[in-house]
Amino acid sequence: MHVKIPPKKMADFQLKKNTKVEIKVDEEGFHGVIFSAKIITPPTKTTKKVLVEYETLLAEDGIKPLREKVDLSQITPTQPKESNNNVVFLLDDIVDAYYNDGWWEGVITQVLGDCKYIVYFKPTNEQFEFNGSDLRLHREWDAGNWIPSFDEETQPTEGMMYCKEENVFSKGSRVEVSSDEEGFEGAWFVASVIEVLGKGKFLVEYKDLTTEDNTQYVREEVDALHIRPCPPNTETVDTFKQYDEVDALYNDGWWVGIISEVLGPSKYKVYFKNTNEEMEFMPEELRKHQDWTNGKWVVASEGLNLTQ
Repeated sequence: MHVKIPPKKMADFQLKKNTKVEIKVDEEGFHGVIFSAKIITPPTKTTKKVLVEYETLLAEDGIKPLREKVDLSQITPTQPKESNNNVVFLLDDIVDAYYNDGWWEGVITQVLGDCKYIVYFKPTNEQFEFNGSDLRLHREWDAGNWIPSFDEETQPTEGMMYCKEENVFSKGSRVEVSSDEEGFEGAWFVASVIEVLGKGKFLVEYKDLTTEDNTQYVREEVDALHIRPCPPNTETVDTFKQYDEVDALYNDGWWVGIISEVLGPSKYKVYFKNTNEEMEFMPEELRKHQDWTNGKWVVASEGLNLTQ
């Protein structure tokens, strides 16, 4: 028989000596990062400061554990583990990633095979690969409760695909969808998953494509071969070079092309091999081309030859 142990509430959470806690730091470069610690000197009625000793941070001598006084508002209980140890994370999930001895808040931007994920960190505009065991769903401690609650089931349900699958999409996931219609081959259009239909089928709603009467956004059923995650942001690209492979935003979709001519720092001519056409684009209408291959994003090589 499995008995679920409820997480501690504020009434049960007492800051006694040696109580294990988590500390949310508010220092430059570490804003919002959470570190494990234990209470050394509990608070009193006249002070809101608590002396703690960190588990993973060292003092200046590099030997002793770091001790410092922190505000009560920075302290929470240690988060209990999920009821399901094999948590499956999805695209766009907000998570805490264990990195540099602490938990850093980020967003899942890619789901790789073998329970590996790419996590994007907005404050630093960086992203790194993590094992699922180094991630946990992000929660906030509010009025004595964890939000979202640990009472919520984390078991995979219909509408979720397991981490061994090449792609993992759920209701609400932002994706890109390709079309086989004549004149649209190779273009990708941004959409959201409305419903997971099963057997590799998804109902999506396009972000920019509308019905003929312009009253609503187009919805359609697509299969797994025509859907992929939205590409992550690569490093900031201020300028492109001749022969760089890019995606160009045109007619509400992203079309693969090659920089055929640099017209200046803010204008480029792009050649589309499928239609044998050239068009001019501004930098904000271009992005470095990436391919979604075997559950991973592969950045296109620079300097492609137009004759390839």
